[in-house]
Amino acid sequence: MIGYLSGTIKAVRKNYVVLLAGEVGYKVFVIPQISLSAEPNQKLALFIHTHVREDQLSLFGFSTLPELDFFELLITVSGVGPKLGMSIMSLADLEMIKSGIVNEDPTVFTKVSGVGQKTSERLIVELKGKITDDLGGKEEGLRGLSQTHADVIDVLLALGYSRTEARQALAEVPREVTNSQDKIREALRSLAKH
Repeated sequence: MIGYLSGTIKAVRKNYVVLLAGEVGYKVFVIPQISLSAEPNQKLALFIHTHVREDQLSLFGFSTLPELDFFELLITVSGVGPKLGMSIMSLADLEMIKSGIVNEDPTVFTKVSGVGQKTSERLIVELKGKITDDLGGKEEGLRGLSQTHADVIDVLLALGYSRTEARQALAEVPREVTNSQDKIREALRSLAKH
C-alpha cells in the first residue's frame, strides 16, 4: 500500500493531480483546497489512502495526517465511499467538518451532492463518539464553529461568489477570528486580493 508520496506536479486537473515521484507519475485524487493552489513543476508531498477494488486502484491524497485519518474514518460509514468522502472533505477544513458532527448539524453534510438527510444523520451517529474521543477536551471549542462557518459561506454565496471561492477565502481567515462579521470581513479582503 502507498501511504505517502512526494514529488513534482506534472499536471493539475479539477479533482486530481499527476505527481511525478521518481520516474513514475501517480494520478492522485485531491480536494479542491489542494488542486486550486497546485501548479505544474511545483513540489508536493501528500499522505495517501490507497483504495483497491477488483477492477481499480485509486489514490487519494491529503496535506496532513489528521486529514487522512479522518477520511479513512469517514469511509467506514455505510454508504460513504472514497468519492463521496472526498466531496465531504471538500466542504471545509477539518475542524469545521468535525464541528458539524459534534454539534449534530446534518445541514453541514446535505450541502454535498449525493448526501441526503439519512446519510447525514448516519454520519453524525456513527462518527460522533469516535470524534469526541479524539478531541481530548477540545469539543467545546467546536460547538459554535459549524454554524458560524455556514453563515459566512451563505453570505459570500449571496454576494455572488462561488462555493469554491467562498470556502477558499474562509480557509484563509486567521483562526483567532471567531466572530461572524469579522470572518466575513477577512474573507472579503482575501477575495479582493485574488
